[in-house]
Formats: sequence, structure tokens, C-alpha cells
Amino acid sequence: MSRPREFDVDKVLSQSMEVFWTKGYKATSFEDLTNKTNVKKQSLYGVFEDKRSLFLKALALYRTQSLSQLREMIDQGGSPTRILDALQSASLCSSSEEAHRGCLMVNSAMEFGMDDREVANEFELMFSEVRLVLEEVIRNGQAGGEITNRFTSQELAAYLANTLRGIRILEKTGAPADQIEMVLNTAFDLIKN
Repeated sequence: MSRPREFDVDKVLSQSMEVFWTKGYKATSFEDLTNKTNVKKQSLYGVFEDKRSLFLKALALYRTQSLSQLREMIDQGGSPTRILDALQSASLCSSSEEAHRGCLMVNSAMEFGMDDREVANEFELMFSEVRLVLEEVIRNGQAGGEITNRFTSQELAAYLANTLRGIRILEKTGAPADQIEMVLNTAFDLIKN
């Protein structure tokens, strides 16, 4: 008869995600994970199998949380340009510590490249979903004359999604906040009428 689990799996997954986000996959040891979660290695293995499985679940959690925040911003309503303004504002990191962590998905994409198909699938899925959400907002803005029609909603969504990924790289590499803000201002202003 197996013993009942003595920890909150969701909480441990969230804490593990924070460790991977801060340190990266390869630099994270099981000791880092057990120290953060206060769960023994054997218990973590019992639920998550191994570090890689835990990492993949952490990436999926990050994707779900990020997309949920994006959807929440859109569901608050307002015109497409107001939604984009809110997204632009939310894209500015509030602290240098937050900025230097970057984005877990972008960090993972840079760490793994396309070498690990399951990891690549996670960030491809996230970037695709973000692009589709942006495309919906842009299409609505184009229909209302708020956003330029010089490019398709797909092209503009891909452009903004790439800009948002790019600023996370700038943040991670220590670019000044005013440079990041300038990139965001330019990207968002270029698509508005």
C-alpha cells in the first residue's frame, strides 16, 4: 500500500517552475528543486519521474499561466488599441530582477534550440497561441480602422509576437529599460492608424 502524498503537487510544480525560470534547465540541480520545494528527491521522482519530466510540466504550466494572463487582459474589454496599450504596458518589467529572468519560454528556446523535440513543441505551441490571440485583436482593430491595413493581421501578429520575444532577450542580457521601452513604443505605434 502506497503512502499518501504529503505535498501539494501544484504548489511544488509552481515552485519548480520558478527555479527553472531563474537558473535554466541545465544549471538546475535536484538539490535546487528539493531546497525550494522542501520535498525529498524520492517524493519528487515519485510524482514527476525525473527532472526532465518536471521541467516539461513546468513549461506547460508557464504557457498556461501566460496565455491565461493574456486572455484576461483581452477579456477586460476595450477597443483593440486599448487592449494593445495594456499589453504594451504589461510587457515592461517592473523590476531589474524580474527583467534579468526574462521569459521561461524564450530562455528555454535559447537553451535547447531545436535539439529536444518535446521542449521545442512547448515553445512552438506557446508562440503560436500568443500569435493567434494577437491576430484576433489586430483583426478587430483593422475592422474598426484603429490598426493599419497595410499588412495582414497574421503578419502584424507575427511581428508583435516576435517583438515581445525579442524584448525578453534584451531584458535577459541586461539592456537598459529605456531601450526596451523604445522598442515596444516603436513596434506598437507602427501598427496603429
